[in-house]
Parts: sequence; structure tokens; C-alpha cells
Amino acid sequence: MIFRKTLLRELTAAALGTFLVLLGIALTTQLVRLLGEAATGAITSTGVFALIGLTLVSYLPVLLSLTLFIAVLMTLTRSYRDSEMVVWFSCGMSLTDWIRPVLMFAAPLVFTIALLSLALSPWAVEKGEEFRRLMESRDDVSAVSPGVFRESHQSERVYFVEEILGAENLVANVFVSSVQNQKLGVMVARRGFQETMANGDRFLVLLNGRRYEGEPGTAEYKIFEFERYAMRIEAHEAAGRPPSTKTTTTIGLMRDPTPPNLAELSWRIGLPVSALILSLLAIPLSFVNPRAGRSMNLVLALLIYMIYSNLLSVMQVSIAQSQISLAAGLWTVHFGMLVLLLLLYYRRLMVFSVFRLIK
Repeated sequence: MIFRKTLLRELTAAALGTFLVLLGIALTTQLVRLLGEAATGAITSTGVFALIGLTLVSYLPVLLSLTLFIAVLMTLTRSYRDSEMVVWFSCGMSLTDWIRPVLMFAAPLVFTIALLSLALSPWAVEKGEEFRRLMESRDDVSAVSPGVFRESHQSERVYFVEEILGAENLVANVFVSSVQNQKLGVMVARRGFQETMANGDRFLVLLNGRRYEGEPGTAEYKIFEFERYAMRIEAHEAAGRPPSTKTTTTIGLMRDPTPPNLAELSWRIGLPVSALILSLLAIPLSFVNPRAGRSMNLVLALLIYMIYSNLLSVMQVSIAQSQISLAAGLWTVHFGMLVLLLLLYYRRLMVFSVFRLIK
């Protein structure tokens, strides 16, 4: 039918625009956070883009679920405001006739959300943590960023580099402060570079500089000038972290049914289920009552979405704390939303039935 083709076309356009806006917001938020970490030397500048990509993959199930809900809601709300719904209802169509095209549009997105939630998102989170551990295992000099004071992993040295020259391992205007044998040593040099010996040991070599050495709190300091000064760079291994439920595969969660694993499993299963229910909820929620204001339905829809999302989080915590079982926590909220869905459809259908009788 004509209205189905028109509705699917409008839903696709609305979903594309909504997804781009939500993706832009998430991208900007993560970019600001990761650039702050890169400025302090916690991660490399080249690692920012890799972490952004992995983080966005883990956020995609929530973004797509919200995109689906907003697209259906805004498309049908526009139809009410432009009196298109009145025309369709006058032709004998019912509110339930919109369920089939909405489900046709929602089915591919719900399948994508399920695939991301159950498989790709855990993989992205795991790869992101592995990448962070790899960057944490860098040596002290590799973690230095130009213009930033950086403390070594053992807190025994402080490095400062004004700039990095063309070569990757060549730096200019180097400052190194260290404490050895209860004496403070400060070295400044115009140039420096990393050097790897035949046995694999790595050294920071400073050229044409000075070393100031003395005891803190006293005026007895010695000044040494040097043409070449080599400091050994100690290898650093990142501290091991226990595996988290977010990085465990869905099959792994099912094989080890501990309360935290069951809680994570309920969240992963709940995302595609909630996306499907929200898409159907958007149909009766899109009704616009001119006497109540054009934005009242949007406020109500936002309130229902927030309550639904928060209830899923509450149930996840309750399952993790062994307060309720997986089945109870998984289906209680969804069943409640299904009851609300039926009540909203019943209310709208009763209103339209009365309208037709009066007409």
C-alpha cells in the first residue's frame, strides 16, 4: 500500500538523521575525553582513533535502540501534526495498521542490535582493554608527550621534553629529575635520543647538557657538564587485571552462570528486546492532542524511555547481587512494558472508536 511505502521511506530518513546526530554526540564526548588522556601521556595520540572506534562499537546497541525509538516517534508525530493521520483514519484504517510497517522497519535494526550486543560489543570492549594495557606497558620515555611533565612508573624520575624532532626517537630540550642515593639530580640537555644495545637494553642518551646534583634543603650542589650521558630505561609491565563480565563472550557467560555473569547476560538480551518493545510503544505515544500541547507526547515518551532504561539497570544490579533470578529480572520489566503497550493501544483505539461513532 501507498502508506506503507511512504512510512518506510520517512522512517529510514528519520532514523538516518537521528543516528548521525547521536553518533556525533557520542563521538565528540569520547574524543574530548581521550584527547585529555593523550595530553597527559596516558595514551598515544595514534591510539586515540583506535580507542574511539572500539568505544563506538560498544555504544552502538544503545545508540541504535534510541535511534529506532526516536525515528518511529518523530515520524508518526509529524503525521499527526500535519493531519495526515486524520486522512488515513477517515479512509477506514486503524492504529493497528501501523504495526506491520513499523515491525518491517524495526526487524533489521533489532537484529543488528542483537548481533552487536551479544557478539561485537564484548569483543570491542576486550580489544579496547588490551590496547590500553599495551600502552600502559610502554617504557617511560615512550610515554612522554611534548610540553608535559611525565613521572616514571616507579616514581623515581620526572621527564620533560619541549619538542619531538623529525625522527621518532629524537627529542630536543630535555629535562630529567631523579633521586639517587638520597641526592637530587637534575639534568638538562639540548638533544636526546633512545638507543638500543645489542643485548636488548634500552638507554636514553642526552647530548651536550648539564647535571645538577645535591641534597634537598642544602646549598651544596655540584654542577657537571657532559657531552653524552646515558640512562637505562627500565621495562614496565602493566598490572594484570582480572577479566570483567563486559569482556566475556556470551557463550562464556552462559557456561559460568555466576550472579555477575547472569546480570551481564540479562543486559545483553534486554537491549534487542527493549528496542523492539520501544518501537511498538512509539506508535501510541506519537498521538498529538492539540489541547494538551504539541510537546506533551514527547515528554511522556522521554519519561517512559528513561523509566524503562533505569529499570533494566536496576534489575541488572539486583541479579548481580543474587536478589532475584535471571528469569525474573529479565522478563519482569519487559512484561510490564508489554502490559503498558497494550493499555496504550486500547486507550487510543477506544478514543478512535468514539470519534467514529460521533462522526
